[in-house]
Amino acid sequence: MDKLLIIKALSNETRFKILEWLKEPEAHFGPQSHLAKECDFENGICVGSIAEKAGLAQSVISGYLVKMQKSGLLQSKRVGQWTYYRRDEENIRRFKESVQAEL
Repeated sequence: MDKLLIIKALSNETRFKILEWLKEPEAHFGPQSHLAKECDFENGICVGSIAEKAGLAQSVISGYLVKMQKSGLLQSKRVGQWTYYRRDEENIRRFKESVQAEL
């Protein structure tokens, strides 16, 4: 885990909001009809849904999500033509613990 990458990813207000929205996806996004239950990617949200909620172009949101994934904040899964993202709770927990240990 690279803490600096995570801090950089979270320094953008929209990326921070996305991470918060993905904490409770059912409260912020509609059903993800293309994500079949057998895909085993619970709480995954399509890039298009995130872009719509953020009010930004899908290409901008895709770039944000890739940056967040590379930092370890998100996981992704491609299903057909759609890509879904969800929080990587284990990495987020480890990041929080490492920051708290430094305080």
